[in-house]
Amino acid sequence: MDEKISIILPCYNAGATLERCLKSVLAQTYPNIEVIAVDDGSTDHTADILKKYRPIFKEHRMCLRYLYEPNAGLGAAIHLGLQYVTGDYLCWSDPDDFYFPESMEKRWLAFQAHPECAVVSSDAFVFSFNDLHHPIKREAARFEHRYDPKQFEWLLTEKSHFCAGCHMIRMKDFLKVNPQKYIYPARRGQNWQLLLPVYYCFKRYYLDEPLYAYVLYPDSMSSGDDSKEKELQRIYEHEEIIRHTLSKIPLTKEEGRKYQKILRLQYARKRFFTAIDYKDRKLLKKQYLLLIRINGKSSTDRMLYLRNRYIIWKIYYKLKDRWKECICTKYP
Repeated sequence: MDEKISIILPCYNAGATLERCLKSVLAQTYPNIEVIAVDDGSTDHTADILKKYRPIFKEHRMCLRYLYEPNAGLGAAIHLGLQYVTGDYLCWSDPDDFYFPESMEKRWLAFQAHPECAVVSSDAFVFSFNDLHHPIKREAARFEHRYDPKQFEWLLTEKSHFCAGCHMIRMKDFLKVNPQKYIYPARRGQNWQLLLPVYYCFKRYYLDEPLYAYVLYPDSMSSGDDSKEKELQRIYEHEEIIRHTLSKIPLTKEEGRKYQKILRLQYARKRFFTAIDYKDRKLLKKQYLLLIRINGKSSTDRMLYLRNRYIIWKIYYKLKDRWKECICTKYP
């Protein structure tokens, strides 16, 4: 176990949960670990905790490096952390989650058994913040293509699990696709930037075991998208990040056109459904016309558009639904 595992840990006001995360690293059965903690301009006691744990990590023959930057978001924090990575393998996680004790060792062993793969991804248990003993579900088990070694298109279309702490990348393969170790600075979306280029060039091995605890909080980043403006901002931001990431991958012209169309279709449809949720008929029409223009309109899209744009069609579909219910009740 001479090979080193680097864990980038971006931290922003993580004082309430950070110690639990750090203790989970100290409890790992794989000993050769460095943690690169990036304090993203925290205003709580995050810095004090990290400085407190530096000698504790040293006692365990592990390394905890503390970096500070003014608040710039997850992407910038990951970018900074990457510049200090010295390990043979790369992981990254959130400070409000934690690892199970054999997480690093089992992933490392999976790499030894599957040297053709550049990424090993495990499953994770999902917990509610107020009950860390009884998981709600498994994160990756819902993705039917999780065993496919080629994950590029699945991740691009959001059909591959995304949880940060589930993945380990072989660093020499990562450097082949991102020699500058550059991550586009954004508030979120770093997982696409780290994984998509590697998935395009290399295979992934899926380890069907929960090795990470993903904790849900009521004030998490995704739950903060509680308005149309915030939701649309997130959608546009994600689309921009993925578009930027694709531009850095050596796609053929045919692949470039294919994936750009997939991207446009996917995010037009996201905005289409956001328009329905917030009853924004102007946005609904704009995104529906975009779906038509890129040949992505389905019969369901047409029904939803008519139903949510025109009163007469809304009444028509309601009557049609009731008629179907009557027929099903009469002839079960």
